[in-house]
Amino acid sequence: MSAANPEEGKRVYDLDRKYVFHSWSAQATLNPMVIAGAEGNYVWDYDGNRFLDFSGQLVYTNMGHQHPKIVAAIQKQAGRMATIAPQHAIDVRGEAAKKIIDVSADNFSQVFFTNGGADAVENAIRMARLHTGRRKVLTYYRSYHGNTTTAIAATGDQRRWPNEYTADHVHFFGPFLYRSPFHATTEQEECERALEHLEQVIMFEGPTIAAIMMETVVGTAGIIPPPPGYLEGVRALCDKHGIIMICDEVMAGFGRTGKWFAYQNYNFAPDLVTFAKGVNSGYIPVGGVIISEKIVATFQDRVFPGGLTYSGHPVAMASICAAIDAMHEEGTMENATNIGANHLGPALRELATRHPIVGDVRGLGVFWALELVTNRETREPAVPYGAAPSYSGGDNAVGKAAAECKKRGLLVFATGNRLHIVPPCNVGETEVKDAITILDEALAVVDSYAV
Repeated sequence: MSAANPEEGKRVYDLDRKYVFHSWSAQATLNPMVIAGAEGNYVWDYDGNRFLDFSGQLVYTNMGHQHPKIVAAIQKQAGRMATIAPQHAIDVRGEAAKKIIDVSADNFSQVFFTNGGADAVENAIRMARLHTGRRKVLTYYRSYHGNTTTAIAATGDQRRWPNEYTADHVHFFGPFLYRSPFHATTEQEECERALEHLEQVIMFEGPTIAAIMMETVVGTAGIIPPPPGYLEGVRALCDKHGIIMICDEVMAGFGRTGKWFAYQNYNFAPDLVTFAKGVNSGYIPVGGVIISEKIVATFQDRVFPGGLTYSGHPVAMASICAAIDAMHEEGTMENATNIGANHLGPALRELATRHPIVGDVRGLGVFWALELVTNRETREPAVPYGAAPSYSGGDNAVGKAAAECKKRGLLVFATGNRLHIVPPCNVGETEVKDAITILDEALAVVDSYAV
């Protein structure tokens, strides 16, 4: 951590506010946090404040900040081949694809590389439509798939509303026992009724459905693990109706749930998998589609009408190779599983017993959500659906809780009526204990919002 330098911090802030146009924001009201540096599980500002980063930034620093093996691989690759067009074959691109296939299900054989998660989703949908000759895509209401045109139309949450410019997207209700749209009282009921609902949607939409796409574990829209048997049931429905099953693992993949891919927590394999930021902790923009053999076969003698200038960019490929190697060498999957099952999960559930503002705790691995409510009996959300929390500590429980965490040196991911607790996959037990202590204090401040 470098020495405090408030003057430089002001210069950086002023540059940002004058020249940078930020996403998902009204520009005039922005007050961005100014970061001076980052390392391991911490970031710091120009005023000398250090923060334990349990936000994952946008839930992607799976190996923390400045992991030396990934940084070294980027530097080495930039020194020997900084760029090359995607039509050429290069060693590092093939190696990255092989490493991804090696940790995937047996039915996968090739990888199409993209610049990030949204265009991975775009291309997965394109593949499914061309493979089936159908157009419609079914996705959850509680979902987020990206901000490009097709990806945002597939998204279920409120960010879709001002961006609906494409057709052939149908939304349905996925399982969510805490707020069950099916009046279920058990996981088994939720699973059965959600599958009945989906089969009815399939029936009424007719034989025009190309794909069902879902976040294997819903991410930004709530960190919602599916009940046992649900994804296997969706797989069976896809097989029955000739529908391609796409798992969006942009957020849930590469260790976040304690497995290489979240679908590996269950007993099925999808046809296409999208991935992105977690594959290299977001150090270089990259994403991709992992393609099953049957869809690869469709394009053996038929041109796939898509491509990107930076597809398989060599520096990004080197970062993937180094990140996957480091995950193997350092036991990252085992650590994430252990932290979730034995430390983070139990500690968050214990917090919930003492804080009436917490209505539900859910997650696995290092992928957790605290759902904040004003009343545990009615489950009234602490922030209404579609409203953004105030990160400046304004008068709502979620924004204030996040601000109280920040005051004490902890960054969490605040969205909707939830705090998402998403540390790096290589986080340690001591750091979890430190974060829980801060969360405990922050929740005590906002318990007054609950009745």
